[in-house]
Amino acid sequence: MGTAIATTVLGSGLPVVLLDVGQAELDRAERTIETQLRHARMMDALPSGRTPGRLVTTTSLSALAGARAVVEAVVEHQATKVGVLVDAAGVIDADTPLISNTSGIPIDALADSLPRPQQLIGTHFMNPAYLIDLVEVIRGPRTDEATVTAVTELLAALNRRAVVVRDSPGFVTSRLLHPMLNDAARLVDEDVATAQDVDRLMVGCLGHRTGPLRTADLIGLDNLVDSLAALYERTGEQRYRPCEQLLAKVRDGDLGRKSGRGFHDYRETLS
Repeated sequence: MGTAIATTVLGSGLPVVLLDVGQAELDRAERTIETQLRHARMMDALPSGRTPGRLVTTTSLSALAGARAVVEAVVEHQATKVGVLVDAAGVIDADTPLISNTSGIPIDALADSLPRPQQLIGTHFMNPAYLIDLVEVIRGPRTDEATVTAVTELLAALNRRAVVVRDSPGFVTSRLLHPMLNDAARLVDEDVATAQDVDRLMVGCLGHRTGPLRTADLIGLDNLVDSLAALYERTGEQRYRPCEQLLAKVRDGDLGRKSGRGFHDYRETLS
């Protein structure tokens, strides 16, 4: 998701400093961003008359100093996110918004270890972020008004509409969507229907844009399992417990679009 958010910002004409753990990851991110910018142009999703912003890639945390805002978009593991956020908080200004992009980890749980918890706010960009113009924004109980204002104004500059919600596990979108994706995978596991037929029914009968299992493939089945597991741990609700079909696909490396195969096969599309 980090590359898709970077594409969104660059496509709006603003500069981006992209930080990752190694040069190989940065090289791969640059290639992905180039592809996403082409796709966004083809879909007429970029603001007209704007030259894309300048991209700087780095492995140095100090490069974040002076940023207008910092977005953390690492894996959906609380300890990993906290480590990145604490490091970033140590180099940015006290009034710079620190944004965690997360599909379900409560913002206040991430804020506990930060020197300035009022600086932290959550976003949940939907995939693909460079095409979808609505963003779920999560205000933690300690997030101050200045941070909320700064982030909603930044999103407006990106031609994005913000919907601000209160902090809770899964917020709104994941609490509603993820159990449906889990149930769709369970139907396949129980041999009630094929993945293709589950999606056909949801698209043709209920107006879902792509179908739940194509949506799961787009999210990444590993990401979905992580998000479901985090929600299950926090709520204890069985509907969030990742079903065996999802776990098996992750074990087999069938992670969705990014690996070429998940519930559907994308290898010809990606070749």
